[in-house]
Amino acid sequence: MEIFKSNKIYDFMGKSKLFISISLILILASYTLLFTKGLNFGIDFTGGTIVQVRYERNVDLKKIREALRKNPIFKDASVTKFGSDKEIIIRVNSSSKSVKKDIGDEVKEALKTTGSFEIRRVDIIGPKVGSELREKGMMAAIIAIIGILIYVSIRFEFRFAIASVLALVHDVSIAMGAISLFNVSFNLDILAAILTILGYSLNDTIIVFDRIREEVIASKSNNLFEVINSSVTKTLSRTTLTSLTTFFVVLTLFLFGGEIIKGFSFTMLVGVVVGTYSSIFVASPLLKWLGFDIEKYRAKLAQKRKREQEKQRLRSMYEQGVV
Repeated sequence: MEIFKSNKIYDFMGKSKLFISISLILILASYTLLFTKGLNFGIDFTGGTIVQVRYERNVDLKKIREALRKNPIFKDASVTKFGSDKEIIIRVNSSSKSVKKDIGDEVKEALKTTGSFEIRRVDIIGPKVGSELREKGMMAAIIAIIGILIYVSIRFEFRFAIASVLALVHDVSIAMGAISLFNVSFNLDILAAILTILGYSLNDTIIVFDRIREEVIASKSNNLFEVINSSVTKTLSRTTLTSLTTFFVVLTLFLFGGEIIKGFSFTMLVGVVVGTYSSIFVASPLLKWLGFDIEKYRAKLAQKRKREQEKQRLRSMYEQGVV
């Protein structure tokens, strides 16, 4: 299915400075938010306790907070609504290792005067486990980026690899800035969404780079701008359809999936939009800025084909018994 005219070449590279400038502003804003406001780490990374409570009627948060303060365990607890006016989340920064009985029983005891309710979920993570999860999460992201760098270097060329990694850093930086801006709780679900964004954005970028490589081989033009414009235009319909399909699926999860996956789906929404934008308007212009040369790349490919032909010739001679 072709959304855009196949006989028209769009001048993406002519506006590359504008798109790169927009990206730099967004990245600068994201890092400003991360360094000033920071991330709202969930108990997965800081340790603590989360109790999900559902009432039969709409809740009165003030009354609930007053009831919890009577118990020293919940002195600094955070109470917020969770998806509806009948459901709340109680967050306690410390784990329940100092609590003499089950934390769920403590909540029942503290809230017994606030109405009829049920405890739906209790999550407890110790501070040491939270610290380990944070370290392993960061390590997973670093290993993923290194793996991508190696894979793209082998499949394409080192400048392609650098451009793809810079595009991924661009996507993750803006996604993290959005998480900080909207105070989304950063937990394992959000980390999973960040890693998913890496894969999604890389897939889009690789498709564009693959087309650029094919165009470099097939075209006689030595003008990199022309080659990139032609390549990106040819992948535009596919990229748009894939991105729109993914976007509407994730939007459905965000709107109707419930509060549990709202953080994950929000991060994915930002990632899909930014990842699509970067694969078209950021990754390709970076090739030019990194000094990619069409003639040198063609010479490198020709040399590679020559070596492969020589190996094939020697193998054929060996099979025929000619030394």
